[in-house]
Amino acid sequence: MTTRPPKLLDRMHTTLQSRHYSPRTEKAYCLWVKRYIYFHHVRHPNEMGEAEINEFLTHLAVEEKVSSSTQNQALAALLFLYRYVLNRPLGDLGDVIRARKPQHVPVVMTPEEVTAVLAELDGEMLLMASLLYGSGLRLSECLRLRVQDIDFAGGEITVRNGKGAKDRVTMLPESLHGPLSEHLVRTRATHKRDLADGWGRVEMPAALDRKYPNAPTDWRWQWVFPQQKRWRNNQTGEQGRHYVHETILQRAVKEAVRRSGVAKHVGCHTFRHSFATHLLEAGYDIRTIQELLGHKSVSTTMIYTHVLNKGGRGVRSPFDRL
Repeated sequence: MTTRPPKLLDRMHTTLQSRHYSPRTEKAYCLWVKRYIYFHHVRHPNEMGEAEINEFLTHLAVEEKVSSSTQNQALAALLFLYRYVLNRPLGDLGDVIRARKPQHVPVVMTPEEVTAVLAELDGEMLLMASLLYGSGLRLSECLRLRVQDIDFAGGEITVRNGKGAKDRVTMLPESLHGPLSEHLVRTRATHKRDLADGWGRVEMPAALDRKYPNAPTDWRWQWVFPQQKRWRNNQTGEQGRHYVHETILQRAVKEAVRRSGVAKHVGCHTFRHSFATHLLEAGYDIRTIQELLGHKSVSTTMIYTHVLNKGGRGVRSPFDRL
């Protein structure tokens, strides 16, 4: 009996995983490949090339009016498909109509507004939001923290496998040492109960559980913010805890902003914007802030200098002299 070759999208998934792309990127790339195929009436990508990719990308910009970042992601997905899955590097794509890249200024809260929003949160939601602002963490980075990533003695948090598969170190605010320590005491008690029930295993990165079979039950590898309820694998019957789902904190922050009366479009990522901007206002070096944020280029961090422009690049209006 002959074995059927794997389907294209299965090969795409496997190739992305072998190159250690994040699950979110893997999902997005596969969706773009699927859209590309259906746009061309379910033709196989091997039968298509530069002209079809050009047509698809132009359609996204002109007809669907997607953002430039969305169009670039679609292009990256198709380049990956042809280069690494089909082993067919592409040539010149010609004159692709590019989506316009708008120059957005990030929304930033004042310290008073940060205080007002945090005052409307409590418990784990308050602690997580405080870390977003106090350490400049992305939402996913905060939720995926493991116990061993917290260094109370050094006052540091290690962010592992952040955006771009990079590790970095950022600060742990002194004022959060107490609340975070108390939270970990409660979390460890929950972990001990899970172990007593025969569970207490956590998902490991890069299949480390094969190399270290006992690591999934080790306290050091547990999530700092585990879910309240255990998930259950219907196939194996195993139970464990994932980290808190991002929508839980997003909804809590949205409701806190509404109650606080802050009249800005504030989300979880706004805390990170505010962290960077307030450090700049305090006079810290922009390259230091770049390292804390994990930006690849200082030009990305430069966008936060907008708040230092105060009414036209620091120039006082003549109206104020009247």
